Amino acid sequence: MDEVMQGAVDLMLVGMGFVFSFLIILVFVTMLMSRIAGRIAPPEPPRPTGGGSGGADPMQDPKLKTAISEAVARHRARRRQ
Repeated sequence: MDEVMQGAVDLMLVGMGFVFSFLIILVFVTMLMSRIAGRIAPPEPPRPTGGGSGGADPMQDPKLKTAISEAVARHRARRRQ
C-alpha cells in the first residue's frame, strides 16, 4: 500500500509541475504576442475633440423630451390596469 501512495504522490507532483510549467510558458508567450501586435498594429486615429453639436445635451431636444414623457405616461397607464 505504501508503494501505491508513493506512486500517486509522484504522479501528482509530475502533473502539477507540468501544469505550472505550461502556465508560465503561456504567460510569457501571451506577453510576447502582445508586444508584437502592438508594433504591427496601426496607430489609433486621433479622436475629435470639442466643437460641433456632438457635445450638446440630448435632453435639450424638445422632441426627445416629449417622446420620453409620452412613453412614461403610457407605461404608467398600463401598470395601473
